Amino acid sequence: MLDIQVIEDPAAATVALEPVRSRLLAELAEPASAAALALRVGLARQKVNYHLNALEAHGLVRLAQERRWGGLTERLLVASAASYVVSPGALGPIAADPARGRDRLSAGYLIALGARVVREVAQLARGAQDTGKRLATLAVDAEVRFRSAAERAAFSQELSGAIAQLVSKYHDPTVPGGRAHRLVVVAHPLPSPPVPKEPT
Repeated sequence: MLDIQVIEDPAAATVALEPVRSRLLAELAEPASAAALALRVGLARQKVNYHLNALEAHGLVRLAQERRWGGLTERLLVASAASYVVSPGALGPIAADPARGRDRLSAGYLIALGARVVREVAQLARGAQDTGKRLATLAVDAEVRFRSAAERAAFSQELSGAIAQLVSKYHDPTVPGGRAHRLVVVAHPLPSPPVPKEPT
């Protein structure tokens, strides 16, 4: 089972996003039969089989084991991944694209950058998996709480300067056999924690 699977086929995305099928994918973190799933989700086994066939046809679940009970064969299926992300590429020409963004300080531009990361890294990860290699990536995830807007602005300026210095030190567009990498640094406010509901 993959840790994460990026869904790029629009039809597979439609199948995965259907609420019953999404629930079945969650239930299939461990192998299970249609009969066992039917009991868990409260649906008829025939309906569960219908949904499982759709998930299997799009590569979202796979056969884990077959067991024989008398003259019958029971199929145990398992999800193809622990979690899923729908690639912006599934939206075709209307997918978010940072090249169309004019305001580089906008939330829309940041979202488009994130969409491009999903699209590009998914493509590279697929290629690495096909060749049995590990894809070399780097990710930094940190949280910083600023005392004031002025300190946030100073931090942004210092960070931009440090990145520019590192890029100028290591970037060499002329070296034979070198490989270009994309560096994206983003910052956004953290969402507010959910407000607990008052007991009724």
